[in-house]
Amino acid sequence: MLGHLGVNVLDLDAARRYWEVLMPMLGFEAFRDDVDQLAYRPAGGKPGTYVFIYCAHDARPYSAEAVGLQHLAFMVPTRQDVHEVYGAALALGSEPVHEPQVFPQYPQPYFAAFWRDLVGFTIEAVCHHDR
Repeated sequence: MLGHLGVNVLDLDAARRYWEVLMPMLGFEAFRDDVDQLAYRPAGGKPGTYVFIYCAHDARPYSAEAVGLQHLAFMVPTRQDVHEVYGAALALGSEPVHEPQVFPQYPQPYFAAFWRDLVGFTIEAVCHHDR
């Protein structure tokens, strides 16, 4: 199991406003909220990967085409959760990539939605079980 991952953002306050809405919908709760970092852990003491968010010291823009982070996929329990978090992400100013749908090219069941967050990271919400 991956213990934690860290991502850098250009504006930690904007990231805070964005992720404090979405992370509970993705099954995470706040773990740290400091002047120089945010952190979320799986809610309710469930095992899983912690997510740390830091302020970047290098202001070059992010690119999914460059070496580094390609996308983050969050598993959610139902297809309705995929719809809800996708809608919330768009309401927060995210760029849509793929609306909620079945992706037949992936092992089934695979129902997901993709968007780009405020930094440009591609984020996915995926449901593997709810039919």
